[in-house]
Amino acid sequence: MRLNRSRKLPTIVASLALVVLAAACRETPSSSGGGAGGGDETGEVTIAVGGQAAMVYLPTTLAQELGYYEDEGLDVSIEDFEGGSEALQSLLGGSADVVSGFYDHTIQMAAKGKELKSFVTMLQYPGLKLIVAPGHESEIDSPADLDGKVVGVTAPGSSTDLFLKYLLSKNDLPPEAASVTAIGATSTAVAAMEKGKVDAGVMVEPAPSALEARAGDLEVLADTSTQEGVEETFEVDSYPASVLYASSEWIDANPETAEKLARAITKALEYIDSHSVEEIMAEMPEEFVGAEPEIYKAGMEASLETFSTDGVMEEAGPEAVYEVLSLSLDEVENADIDVTNTYTNEFVD
Repeated sequence: MRLNRSRKLPTIVASLALVVLAAACRETPSSSGGGAGGGDETGEVTIAVGGQAAMVYLPTTLAQELGYYEDEGLDVSIEDFEGGSEALQSLLGGSADVVSGFYDHTIQMAAKGKELKSFVTMLQYPGLKLIVAPGHESEIDSPADLDGKVVGVTAPGSSTDLFLKYLLSKNDLPPEAASVTAIGATSTAVAAMEKGKVDAGVMVEPAPSALEARAGDLEVLADTSTQEGVEETFEVDSYPASVLYASSEWIDANPETAEKLARAITKALEYIDSHSVEEIMAEMPEEFVGAEPEIYKAGMEASLETFSTDGVMEEAGPEAVYEVLSLSLDEVENADIDVTNTYTNEFVD
């Protein structure tokens, strides 16, 4: 299903645009030495992740824990950041080669004239959930009630922030209607919601399951972890989320490395698809599972539908993301963007 682009939502600038603009002003890593791995196909790769313990990035870590990167002859270092915008800035600043982040950043940066490209897709649905903080249910029944409220996101400028601004616009509110504050993606997000530091928050598993275990039933205003939720929220049936992306220059200079990374991630996706939740959990770092494994298990079970099974970017997905962003970001709406330049399936077909 395609979005009706005539239903133009209010222009979003606010802090998100400032963050992306600041990132865009940095030098894009070049094939002649930008980033930790450079362009000499050494097999050394630094991957920046915007909240590694979040379920949306599970395949990145699982591939490492199962030895899939090593099997491909790669020496992968994973650098964890508070949110996706910080991981993006790490790539643009040259300290990372690849980002494990949300696909929408490639389109946002294309609007700035920076060519980033996704080369393996991990999530077919975003898995983002807008949740009312416990104790605030009587005052917030829909995103329209967030006017004047404080809403937690992983980090300003990250996909959680963009998701919030899209929902505000969809409910005829300006982007500044709600104040955003960084709460991270895991335990810090749970604490912020539980202790009343925010009125609502955009969360990803396993944080919602952890919060529910402590506070009881939650009021979820939007849930994009299922096809039904994606259709209700975005009015489309395909909406790619977490991917591995890099600059086109890096990919052109390191095609074998990109292919090996894509193959390792695809193996991890196949493992998720063919093994039980308990088996997957057993392979994850102990600190990710935490002291209450039943909560992590609940979060994983709630996320299973979001994962791709083959790493392929579906043809309709990029256009759907572009149309949503063009309704939300004036800079995207006004830019001449060919979405086919923001992804490739050459390493997963």
